[in-house]
Amino acid sequence: VQLQASGGGLVQAGGSLRLSCAASGRAFSDYVMGWFRQAPGKEREFVAALTWNGGSTNYADSVKGRFTISRDNAKNTVYLQMNSLKPEGTAIYYCASRRLGVVLYEFWGQGTQVTVSS
Repeated sequence: VQLQASGGGLVQAGGSLRLSCAASGRAFSDYVMGWFRQAPGKEREFVAALTWNGGSTNYADSVKGRFTISRDNAKNTVYLQMNSLKPEGTAIYYCASRRLGVVLYEFWGQGTQVTVSS
């Protein structure tokens, strides 16, 4: 399994970015796809997740109403649309995947840097 995250960059507070996670190496119909982030000096934290086959989603309270996770089955890609970005959203964002029923995320992408200026 390979996950390739992209789409990070520098944006002003209140702006938007869309991150992409291209997945390859197997079929993901029985997987959960997640986004995590790690800010400087802080632990990695959960941002959002999506079940590939059913499309159900879950969000951290800090991003609810501002971030949207989605998928494109044809492209085997998961997206994270981030709106109304805040400076505290500055972090390296990682995509990850795990099989349904498995607690820990098994596969991780390389991360993409998001910097939100105030």
